[in-house]
Amino acid sequence: MSGGLEVASDRLLKLIDKGVTVEQVARVTRNFTECGIMVHSYLMYGYPTQTVQETVDSLEMVRQLFEAEVIQSGFWHQFALTAHSPVGLDPDTYGITPHLEKITFANNDVQFTDSTGIDHSQFSFGLKKSLYNYMHGICFDTPLQDWFDFDIPAPTIDSNYIANCLDSESSTLPRATDKLIWINALPSVSQENDFVTITFHSKKTSDSIELDTELGHWFAAWLDKMHYSNAYTTTFKQFKTSFEEDYDDIENLWNSEVIDVAREFGLLVL
Repeated sequence: MSGGLEVASDRLLKLIDKGVTVEQVARVTRNFTECGIMVHSYLMYGYPTQTVQETVDSLEMVRQLFEAEVIQSGFWHQFALTAHSPVGLDPDTYGITPHLEKITFANNDVQFTDSTGIDHSQFSFGLKKSLYNYMHGICFDTPLQDWFDFDIPAPTIDSNYIANCLDSESSTLPRATDKLIWINALPSVSQENDFVTITFHSKKTSDSIELDTELGHWFAAWLDKMHYSNAYTTTFKQFKTSFEEDYDDIENLWNSEVIDVAREFGLLVL
């Protein structure tokens, strides 16, 4: 899975109108990783109004994401202005002055002056060298200053920021409109006396849950409905309504081992 974390800074992600925070990215990439899906991140530096401190803090965010093993691959790109992008169409909002020239064929990349006056290209080698090492699982304890041959400020991001984001995920219920999708092979279901055993498999491991007969067959049927071949047809509201009609409050199921195991083996909430 490839996705744009871009500047790894909440202020700049908001300016880009990306619609996510670094904390949300950490949790989503952790979920992909736990499902056995490799995550590649597109990273950006030199975005308009980005300060030296924000560049350093972005690198620290990236360091922690790789150290937490929720991202496996990435690449840093220096921001390039295109004429018809939101920045190109409204340069004053982003604090830049484009150097427009008469173009007879295609007006794509545009040179510009950033109001910060920062030479962002000086960060290129250090960002890419550090990332190369992080992708190989090494040098997480190397001070960020050591990647650059000029002085940089110390990061202002707490050294456990990403770890805390992953540990503090709330157990609130999904939204009614969230889609429930099963992306793995369907589990095997076996009956023994008054219980149903549902066994989940992945390429590396397996795990089982045991439910009473009626609930077991109900849950297995819903996993079948959620299968990716029926993509985007099952909402959390439908799942919740069905459960509460015959059983109990959905929170009792959603916060149970049943859902924990299912999410570990392929249940996505989108």
